[in-house]
Amino acid sequence: MHDTLALLAATDFPPIRRRRLETLQVNLGYRCNQSCLHCHVGAGPNRTEMMDAATAALVLEVLRARRVPTLDLTGGAPELNPHFRALVAGARAMGVHVIDRCNLTVLGEPGQEDLAAFLAAQRVEVTASLPCYSPANVDRQRGSGVFERSIAGLRQLNALGYGAATGGLVLNLVYNPQGAALPPAQGPLEADYKRELQRLFGIRFNRLFALTNMPIQRFGSTLVSQGTFTAYMKLLRDAYRDENLDTVMCRSLLSVGWQGGLHDCDFNQMLGLRARLTGQPRPHLRDLLKHDPAGSEIRCADHCYGCTAGQGSSCGGALADAGAPGQPAAAVVA
Repeated sequence: MHDTLALLAATDFPPIRRRRLETLQVNLGYRCNQSCLHCHVGAGPNRTEMMDAATAALVLEVLRARRVPTLDLTGGAPELNPHFRALVAGARAMGVHVIDRCNLTVLGEPGQEDLAAFLAAQRVEVTASLPCYSPANVDRQRGSGVFERSIAGLRQLNALGYGAATGGLVLNLVYNPQGAALPPAQGPLEADYKRELQRLFGIRFNRLFALTNMPIQRFGSTLVSQGTFTAYMKLLRDAYRDENLDTVMCRSLLSVGWQGGLHDCDFNQMLGLRARLTGQPRPHLRDLLKHDPAGSEIRCADHCYGCTAGQGSSCGGALADAGAPGQPAAAVVA
């Protein structure tokens, strides 16, 4: 796999600083039951990196000490970490809002038969990967049979009340482009997803998040191999919008690696770029027990243009309502 950090490190991305910590995004490990082409983590079934019990317990300490309102759990498949359920239950007992970044197919894995019911009982917000409503496109990007298993997972969640207009069990879906293109406008694409998933499969959900593919890990390596890395970076730079800079997720989020290291975002974590917190050259989760990260400089590189291009991109989807330049939704998902 090609390392793209050397191609990204030198940057003229505008300097930005951190505000109050609102979200602790925790990567519970790189083990996953899938190996997706667009995965910026490089996760898969053969990865063994997993957060241990002591670090998971430290997450709960930090949530309490810093009064962080949201815990965002990711991976890999975060649910495959043996401490996932204890972490969720501990955070919810403190009144923390918990988000599970779920690949849907994990709901059907052996030993996970009661996972959907656990998420519903804990009132966890589920943000689930479904890069298209076309079976062929999803299977091309995520593996043969993944679409069918994803629909089965969505039906499990719907049966428990997820995605309904009332009841408060929130189900969001995540769209990624198939290749080196910006995502289409999020609003019209969400309408297409809702119409087609309801018509074809009886599936309902709350929001669609359209995310830009980042030029790192598997996707970045593919760009290098195909000789399109420079062209993709030009696309991101040319689509830069200054108004997105105020709402990029790193201003209020810290990313925690499986060993407890602190990073400004999940993408920086995958590039090995530690956060720059005052007086801490290699900050760790335990440092948050004594140090407030507000006001610290955010470490940027050229991939940051992916978050500010067009409609913008974050773990919560587009940053702006305006459509991104590029293909219309119908052309992308056909």
